[in-house]
Amino acid sequence: MSTFDKIKEIEAEMAKTQKNKATAYHLGTLKAKLAKLKREILTPAKSGGGPGEGFDVAGTGVARVGFVGFPSVGKSTLMSKMTGTFSEVSEVEFTTLTTVPGVLQYKGAKIQILDLPGIIEGAKDGKGRGRQVIAVARTCSLIFLVLDVLKPLTHKAVIEREMESVGIRLNKEPPNILFRKKDKGGINMTSTVNLTNLDQDVVRSVLSEYRIASADISFRCDATVDDLIDVIEGNRVYIPAVYVLNKIDQISIEELDLIYKIPHAVPVSAHHEWNFDELLEKMWEYLNLVRIYTKPKGQLPDYSAPVVLKKDKSSVYDFCDAIHRGILKEFSHALVWGSSVKHNPQKVGKEHILLDEDVVSIAKKK
Repeated sequence: MSTFDKIKEIEAEMAKTQKNKATAYHLGTLKAKLAKLKREILTPAKSGGGPGEGFDVAGTGVARVGFVGFPSVGKSTLMSKMTGTFSEVSEVEFTTLTTVPGVLQYKGAKIQILDLPGIIEGAKDGKGRGRQVIAVARTCSLIFLVLDVLKPLTHKAVIEREMESVGIRLNKEPPNILFRKKDKGGINMTSTVNLTNLDQDVVRSVLSEYRIASADISFRCDATVDDLIDVIEGNRVYIPAVYVLNKIDQISIEELDLIYKIPHAVPVSAHHEWNFDELLEKMWEYLNLVRIYTKPKGQLPDYSAPVVLKKDKSSVYDFCDAIHRGILKEFSHALVWGSSVKHNPQKVGKEHILLDEDVVSIAKKK
């Protein structure tokens, strides 16, 4: 029996099994088996073949935004309008992947825009270029799910399910579970919260499916079986996503009000270029970036070319490293103007965390 047949068999058994406390152990085992089989499909074979043609994408810019959507939802129009409005790019930069329309310049940051074709069409089954597409999708900083506003919820559910099945978790935080395998000592399970979805037997059933006889496991959230499997697998990626609901020129104001209630959603019209400002602002917010301006000694700050950093890596050390590694060897201190300091300017060291639109002047050792 092939791996695909085994997956279908397990999914069929799960579908007909009622969910209750009596079947929790059985369902936990089935889910663990399913996760292992899916990993086999998505992990590329060790030998032969090499990467799929056209999918060895070189990283450009400070972040990467992947566009996903069914055909005829206006994805291509949206991408070309967004990149065409803000920045034209030579095709030489992206000769490895013809589906990349360009680079978006926004708030001084260069953001790579990627089309992810076919991630919906059987990608999770490893068909066609599925595996390579998934590999690229997993490297994205943000995913735009482009949906037709006239049928958003049906397409939304399909794409979410497909992403979930390939180990991509959208708009989720990693489960707060500490897991450590041991050589001996059995299963030691503790929790700081009341577990409503799991008990000792279900946890043991999942661990035994992975042939784990000894481990320390500490639950710091009300986790589900799926959360536990994600932690054991250890290969899940957690990516923010924005639902881009296109073609709002075809609906009424009342329907638009309803659409605004969908979490993480931004309604747009790619054809008329409506609401692009809100979409770009949401992109910036979800990418979690900060702009830091440089100020050479005795000169005015350079506001034309900010150094763009990730919010969780925005120390003075990271700032120096982003400009040139050699700066750190000669670093004495930095003078900072902006919201991260109590008075302007303030003398700080390498560990100081910078905030958006701070101005920094580096002083070298004498």
